[in-house]
Amino acid sequence: MNEISKIRVMLVDDSAIVRGLMQRALKADPEIEIVGTAVDGQMAIDTLKRTPTDVLVLDIEMPVKDGLTALPELLQASPGLKVIMASTLTLRNAGISMRAMELGAMDYLAKPSAAKPDEVEVFYRELISKIKALSARRLRSTLTPPVATAAATIPPSSASMAPRPAMAPSGAGLVTPLATAQEALMQVPRAQAIAIASSTGGPQALLTLFAALKGRAISTPIFITQHMPPNFTTILAEHITKTLGADCHEGVDGEEVKPGIVYLAPGDYHMIAERQGPAVRIRLNQNPPENFCRPSADPMLRSLAAIYGNKLVAVVLTGMGSDGAPGAADVVKAGGTVAAQNEATCVVYGMPRAVVEAKLARAILPLDQMAPYIAKAMGA
Repeated sequence: MNEISKIRVMLVDDSAIVRGLMQRALKADPEIEIVGTAVDGQMAIDTLKRTPTDVLVLDIEMPVKDGLTALPELLQASPGLKVIMASTLTLRNAGISMRAMELGAMDYLAKPSAAKPDEVEVFYRELISKIKALSARRLRSTLTPPVATAAATIPPSSASMAPRPAMAPSGAGLVTPLATAQEALMQVPRAQAIAIASSTGGPQALLTLFAALKGRAISTPIFITQHMPPNFTTILAEHITKTLGADCHEGVDGEEVKPGIVYLAPGDYHMIAERQGPAVRIRLNQNPPENFCRPSADPMLRSLAAIYGNKLVAVVLTGMGSDGAPGAADVVKAGGTVAAQNEATCVVYGMPRAVVEAKLARAILPLDQMAPYIAKAMGA
């Protein structure tokens, strides 16, 4: 490993148990240093003012000053600070987390249930991978081996691994990206369906995109897989509906796909499409996670490519890891078109990078050009 400096992390939670879980995982990782802990928002603000910090993990419900109230002061005290909200999987906390992301938090983390050991393993893996993905001071390192802890074995995070571009399946062909956004807009194909994949930074990117689409005719179905747990996707669908001024809801197993509707994969379910005679229907399943994700974008993209072929336009937005790249290869193989968000406008340039490096992206666009691109594909 080529040492530079460690990622400086502060943990803010009034629960000694949760702080202990986080400390156990992070102390085992040589790339991370815990520089402080706090039991409430005010203590976090005071500590941050004297402690340089890269990433702060922030609880929502705390005494003295809760996480949402403390967030703006934390960001003011340390410009450039990356904040991850940690919360239980309730509708109320999902709503608060969404509000926190609107205020400047970068990501969210679901707290595990002590009664479910498998959730602790997921918590450890996500905690480390999210911290590394968000830190601008990540170590330049070779592949790191799995990190063992007393409670779980953590797979190497996608953020700490050297990028491994997805390989296009045989016959998919390689794509030469269009040189400019203007060229992309001029040559975008007419679509019968739009698919969007996103992860870290995705909620903010999706709301920005749909705000720009508001008032335009949504003439095709739009399918979204955003890496989110249950309840969080419910709240995100409500925010998209309000932002877009058109219906976005979590996909329901068996419902018929209709133009003008935005379908969001529910947390903990893969969402795919299935043709039944002249109709296309949503199907949900809890098949094993792909790329450590459920929902995963790859099953959605595979199924849509099989149905819509060259009339499918897929967009891969900000996110860590490479979920969506194998599915994008299926889209290209079927004759469809893939666009990727550019590095400069991504919170984490992982998923789009995997698509670009596999030479699957026809267009590489800043976020503010994605809405015009999608609108042109729909003929709006």
